[in-house]
Amino acid sequence: MLKQLTRDVPFTGNLKSDIRLFLTANNCPKTAGHCIDVGNEARRVAILFHADADAAETAGWLHDISAVFPNHERIAVARELEIEVLPEEEAFPMIIHQKISKAMARDIFRITDTEILDAVGCHTTLRRGSTLLDQVLFVADKIAWDQSGEPPYIRELLRSLDKSPAHGAFAYINYLWERRETLKVVHPWLKEAYEELKGKVMVQ
Repeated sequence: MLKQLTRDVPFTGNLKSDIRLFLTANNCPKTAGHCIDVGNEARRVAILFHADADAAETAGWLHDISAVFPNHERIAVARELEIEVLPEEEAFPMIIHQKISKAMARDIFRITDTEILDAVGCHTTLRRGSTLLDQVLFVADKIAWDQSGEPPYIRELLRSLDKSPAHGAFAYINYLWERRETLKVVHPWLKEAYEELKGKVMVQ
């Protein structure tokens, strides 16, 4: 299945260029631009908080490479890739794209750094026990969002990010949590991240 996606891609060995080529060849040029933007933002945030800037940028480039699979195919794709599918993901397949991107980063782009892979794999929901790199990618994706206009949560996120990536991440998760009745699903990883970060952020 993954070989079909790469058959006509003239890979160069330069990861940034190859991700752009891969997404463009698979009819996702807008996603290619978004991934580069998130990589840039992740590097900026990483430098501010003394995280690994190269790893953060790489994770940003890779985070949405699963956009090549439309929503209605994602559950079948996840199962073929032997990814665990949670009930919430089956109900709202968009959210499993983070796990598929992680698998594709490993299997197509030969990423072996587990910190990068794990950050890609939780960039939409975050997770309990999130690392600094997880949090950097999470907030970078929310700052460099792929919709038009200004994100409704952005001012609070940026204000909180002045303290730490954990504070920035919590600002966004709290924004969702306050509106959880309107969400299609509440992913268990998001709930766990909310509960954990709330305890940490409120005492700092």
